[in-house]
Amino acid sequence: MKIALMDSGIGLLAAATAVRRLRPDAELVLSCDPEGLPWGPRTPEDIRGRALAIAHAASAHRPDALIVACNTATVHALPALRAAFEPGLPVVGTVPAIKPATAGGGAVAVWATPATTGSPYQRRLIAEFGQGAEITEVPCPGLADAVQGADDEAIDRAVAAAAALTPADVRAVVLGCTHYELVADRIAAAVAPGATLHGSATAVATQALRRIGADPAPEAEPAGPPVVLLSGRWSDLPPEALAYAQGRLLAPVGRPV
Repeated sequence: MKIALMDSGIGLLAAATAVRRLRPDAELVLSCDPEGLPWGPRTPEDIRGRALAIAHAASAHRPDALIVACNTATVHALPALRAAFEPGLPVVGTVPAIKPATAGGGAVAVWATPATTGSPYQRRLIAEFGQGAEITEVPCPGLADAVQGADDEAIDRAVAAAAALTPADVRAVVLGCTHYELVADRIAAAVAPGATLHGSATAVATQALRRIGADPAPEAEPAGPPVVLLSGRWSDLPPEALAYAQGRLLAPVGRPV
């Protein structure tokens, strides 16, 4: 079994480690686009083109499923990716975990990039899955870039700024960007005590396995290190990835011998 994941940068680490926890025996292909970072300010057409390019690079390794581990790419490129690869290669997008976050009632905050906050896409998800909850959309300028660069000071500043915009009574916080899951501990420390964080990594990994008819098998023998593709070229995982527990879990990485 082989699962490919794609993202503009290292935000895919969260979903990759979720796959690794559920199926340690799954071979991983990690395809990123460091030459195109960041994707958020780009036009939808440009995002689609770059997403298709790194998806084609991943598909050359003949995976059984492709996870689009990026909210921006899911918004702008998922239909194009499915048109290009399905039904031969199942493509699984990433959707903010609004439905589970609102299931228990109470106030909810959705942390997302400025481009996603207030967008028709996010407003549509809130209307569809918000279940009548009181939901505050919180823009997080600079947070994804700071996580991508493993810039601790910038991360702390961005988290503090977003926390200041988050109501003090929130019961749940939705992490609406895959990069944010890499610093979930810092976000948890900054928001209301006891607030539950809701990321998408585990749900996305579970859906990918479901699409290919594979059950979780956490006791399986681990596969070898992932294949890493940076803008389509064989590489090692960027050094910044090793600043996070998820990146270290996947190490060592790089070209197969």
